[in-house]
Amino acid sequence: MRRVKFCAGHRLYRHGGKCEYFHGHNYVAEFFVTGQEVDSVGRVLDFADLKNRTKGWIDDHWDHSFLVCEQDQNAIDALSQVTPSRMFILPYNPTAENMAIYLLNVVCPDVLEGTGARATRVRIWETDDSYAEARI
Repeated sequence: MRRVKFCAGHRLYRHGGKCEYFHGHNYVAEFFVTGQEVDSVGRVLDFADLKNRTKGWIDDHWDHSFLVCEQDQNAIDALSQVTPSRMFILPYNPTAENMAIYLLNVVCPDVLEGTGARATRVRIWETDDSYAEARI
């Protein structure tokens, strides 16, 4: 498992509560990987390589970005008015659950390609007390 910390803003489209307002979190993503074989050193994947691949993607796409649901045109329009602006449009609401699913099913297969490792679980900590997890 490798832990990656990042900061991002979001709002939950049609939430109906406080989370419908723009706000941000100091997130922690945990990537759990496994593989059929280990290398000559005895590793499924070097922790540094796992960090570079997962943190690299998060740094390029989510860190210091607003995560927005593709149906939330109001938020997309509002964020587009800001220069410079950085947003990442998700196919669903940017809940911790959906963020974990996206990382596990979309991002991990791509960033781990060719390593012999595969992600089996991703955990997103939204606060120190609350996380969501996606598993294969």
